[in-house]
Amino acid sequence: MKILVVGSGAREHALTWKLAGERHVSAVVCAPGNPGIAASARCLPADLGDPVALLAIARREDVTLTVIGPELPLSRGVVDLFTAHDCAIVGPTRAAAQLESSKAFAKAFMARHRVPTARFAVCESADEAWATIARGEFDYPVVLKADGLAAGKGVVIAPDRAAADAAVRDAMIDRRFGAAGDRIVLEECLAGEEASYFVLADGTRFVTFASAQDHKRIFDDDRGPNTGGMGAFAPSPLITPEVERRVLDEIVRPVLAGMEREGHPYRGFLYVGLMLTAEGPKVIEFNVRFGDPEAQVIFPMLDEEFSWLLASAATGALPDRPARFRREPHVGVVLAAAGYPETPDAHDVITGLDQAAAVPGALVFHAGTTRREGKWLTVGGRVLTVVGRGPTHRDAIDVAYRAAAHIQFRGMQYRRDIGSKALRFV
Repeated sequence: MKILVVGSGAREHALTWKLAGERHVSAVVCAPGNPGIAASARCLPADLGDPVALLAIARREDVTLTVIGPELPLSRGVVDLFTAHDCAIVGPTRAAAQLESSKAFAKAFMARHRVPTARFAVCESADEAWATIARGEFDYPVVLKADGLAAGKGVVIAPDRAAADAAVRDAMIDRRFGAAGDRIVLEECLAGEEASYFVLADGTRFVTFASAQDHKRIFDDDRGPNTGGMGAFAPSPLITPEVERRVLDEIVRPVLAGMEREGHPYRGFLYVGLMLTAEGPKVIEFNVRFGDPEAQVIFPMLDEEFSWLLASAATGALPDRPARFRREPHVGVVLAAAGYPETPDAHDVITGLDQAAAVPGALVFHAGTTRREGKWLTVGGRVLTVVGRGPTHRDAIDVAYRAAAHIQFRGMQYRRDIGSKALRFV
């Protein structure tokens, strides 16, 4: 089986690393990939926003299966195009991908299918949003979300009216998130613990994957602005068998059944961002692809052929059982550039990668790196994810940070508390 992986981040590095080692995979190519990915896959230049160009690569390379990593090509209909040309691909159609590409669509869909989520209002203009805030329809703190794709940064939790009004201006007047802020969704702020749950669906059936917990804020103790993710651990001790049963019965099955009834059978990964409230699990958000940095801690735990599961999802032949995982917890720490998430620095020399990778139980996945004149350099906000595994969450944390301590670049920033939430529940 020859597989094309689309994407260029640490999620795609983890995916290609996993696939390249499987006995039924003859080759992995990645478009566009990155220099770290090049160790396990041949990388090809590509525009993630151009489905026609991606199809041309798949046909030229004569791949058996294409797997989409990021949300952008999904939102632009890459799956629809591949399917129309009889090319096997893993991912939802453009219509189904609206679960992520439009927060307003996702909230309306959940309302139609009685999926538990926060109370909300969709606002088409700044004046409408300001009026909704002024009427006091939501208590503080209130959550404001840009409707469209904003690289995980289009969410503000406003503690008071002044902050809420400023967030509306930021998104809808100053257009900080571009077209993604043409509409915004106001939501009540749910109280509880956050967790992430993943399934892989084939349009009718699905297999469950390991749970995880992400760390979105830039600084320790969940302070500072939201990012694309500063680290994750898996599994989440919060996802007990009873919680998992409710997530499947009250969220996953209604979503997949609703998609099928509305004419958009869901194929691919479904990421359910959860708030575990006193009333039970509620949806914070959906992603229509695997999470980053969750992929970096979950994919190494998978204890069966990933290529077979992906091909089964693409062809409607998934088994009726959970995916098989190793029991060892994994913890991933994101090393970010100075200035991230606003204006990250670039072109700083990275040292210590080989020493980090040599730590027993550690893996290093690349995201924002490049190779020049024999040196590794930073080129993105989230530069690397360092993953540790161990018999307990505490052991996995220690391995991840021991490996991360070997890596240095100017202005490197990372959280020192990734995985500590797990220790409160195990």
